[in-house]
Amino acid sequence: MKKLYGLLVLGVLLVPSLWGQEHFTEGPVWRVQLIRVKPGQMDAYLGSLRQSTKPILDEEKKQGMIVDYKVFFKESKHGPEDWDLCVAVQYKNWAALDGLSARGEAVRDKVLGGKSQLESVMQKRAEIREIISSELMEEVTLK
Repeated sequence: MKKLYGLLVLGVLLVPSLWGQEHFTEGPVWRVQLIRVKPGQMDAYLGSLRQSTKPILDEEKKQGMIVDYKVFFKESKHGPEDWDLCVAVQYKNWAALDGLSARGEAVRDKVLGGKSQLESVMQKRAEIREIISSELMEEVTLK
């Protein structure tokens, strides 16, 4: 009777996860930032991304810390509070985020020269843009 009860409990716990997995395959993880750039500051913001963020992301990609990254412009705005630009960074999976802070700091120091240089860049960016949201999500492929 105990074995039957144990199998029943196991079945009840496993069935919901099996239903979810039959519909999709898990894929990479994305960090997505939606950004609103202040009027007239897009050129300055893109220049900042190109000079400091792009080299860091390129080095992280070279080292295998990230898979890829993309920048998107939003062409359709629904109001003045909407975002203008999206920066998306792709990681292989959730495990790729383990220890990412320390490895990211090493890349930052190699590329920019240290924490104080990044703080200076971020302070200037704060004057010309606002991060609307920063999300961490998993890509799935429907079966």
